[in-house]
Amino acid sequence: MENQTLNHVAEISLTYRPQIRPQDRPKISSAKEAYEVLLSSWDKDKIEFIEQFKVILLNKNKRVLGIYTISTGGLAGCLVDTKLVFASALLGCATDIILAHNHPTGNRHPSVADLQITKQIKEAGRVLDIPVVDHIIITVDGYYSFADEGVL
Repeated sequence: MENQTLNHVAEISLTYRPQIRPQDRPKISSAKEAYEVLLSSWDKDKIEFIEQFKVILLNKNKRVLGIYTISTGGLAGCLVDTKLVFASALLGCATDIILAHNHPTGNRHPSVADLQITKQIKEAGRVLDIPVVDHIIITVDGYYSFADEGVL
């Protein structure tokens, strides 16, 4: 009986099916460009209502492969699982990532929790050779870039 259970395991397959040609994808070379891409894709009904954490997946030419929502939380925060950040990066064939989340209050400055999760994800990225090139806090009125502020 034990040998029969060995034959009943899940099959795992990885696929990558891009829908947009590489030259047609947005290129991000600044925090401002990342903010504009994020703001254009963010659900406007949620940006001032609940916090969401997303990751922008980039190829080696800094072109956007996609944006993946890691979590949706409440009014004052959301949980971020580092494993999900890098699962999306690995499945999306990303060579770099940009972290992003909104502050529904409109406050653009990072909290202690924001600084801690950024440090944790940055370290995991170093180990996996998928650098975190920025973490952007977005609001409808502007953004805060960890890279631009020298916090990353």
